[in-house]
Amino acid sequence: MGSGKRSLTTAAIVLACACAVLAAPGVAYASPTPTPTGAGTPTPTPTTTKSSKDLEVVRKKLDALYHDAAVATDAYNAAEEKATQQSAEIVDLAREIVKGQAELDKLKDLAGAAARSQYRGGGLPPEVQLWLSDNPHEYLAGADRVRQGEHATKGLLAEMTRTQQDLEQYAKDASTQWKKLEANREAKAEAQKEITKQISAAEKLESQLEKAERERLAKLQEEAAYKAQTAWLSSGVLSEINGKASGPGKEAVKYATDQIGKPYEWGAEGPKSYDCSGLTSQAWVTAGQGIPRTSQEQWKQLTRVDIKDMRPGDLIIYFDDASHVAMYLGDGAIVHAPRPGRTVTIAGAGSMPILGVVRPDA
Repeated sequence: MGSGKRSLTTAAIVLACACAVLAAPGVAYASPTPTPTGAGTPTPTPTTTKSSKDLEVVRKKLDALYHDAAVATDAYNAAEEKATQQSAEIVDLAREIVKGQAELDKLKDLAGAAARSQYRGGGLPPEVQLWLSDNPHEYLAGADRVRQGEHATKGLLAEMTRTQQDLEQYAKDASTQWKKLEANREAKAEAQKEITKQISAAEKLESQLEKAERERLAKLQEEAAYKAQTAWLSSGVLSEINGKASGPGKEAVKYATDQIGKPYEWGAEGPKSYDCSGLTSQAWVTAGQGIPRTSQEQWKQLTRVDIKDMRPGDLIIYFDDASHVAMYLGDGAIVHAPRPGRTVTIAGAGSMPILGVVRPDA
């Protein structure tokens, strides 16, 4: 059995097991048995355990905070990618300026030599030089060479002008790229602040929960994902999806599934940690297909396909703002880097709101 098939089978088994667990009857969380309060027995401090309703509010708040962190992460990654491109363009422009300056210096030397040669030829009018010449035929031949020299000089001056104009344009372009680079560095710094702010707020909110509450919250998160996945599968969509992975798609799937268990880290592209688009972009780079770095640009630039036509290796874009991306494995499963505090894992393809599907190797 090929590695791609093994990966898909494993994904199906893991997903089936997860669904089986989540499909079990709801777990009842009993209130702690009250301690009898007889004579001499101190009255226990009233518990402040959050109700399921309160925890649901916390779950939604955490989802919102981590969603905003994901949006900021995409902005950070986009600014980083643009800054890298602009730095490369500035280096290229600097090379062109050095090359152009050397060419201009060479042309100036040639122009100077031509001017000195013309000066040594004297300043008499051509008709006087012809009258004084002992050999008119030789003079006319020389005059023709002079005209050729004059044309060459004019061409040389024109080339000098073009080279000078090119240098001026290179300098303007470099200045423009520097301004864009600085703007993207500022955008990256702002995005970094926003990421830190949102993650810190989420961690603070979670830290206020007792251990039992965190466990119940985890159950609520699983139940919400299961409910969404069940609704997606109930539509019958899976019966329409039977696409086979391409060769590069199998390579991308293998790479992505090999990263399972590695931690999420915003801005990371591996090999030790990843964010959502860092995982998908690196998986496809390994498969020989470079794709945009961010989930938003992947949505904008890659070829879109209908959900019913998707195949393993395709990328599923989530949420209206394209702030999350995962790789489709087949059998209704995805592999993705979910959010801070989590690891690369397998989940249900319908566990989040799907915006659409894109194909890197269309």
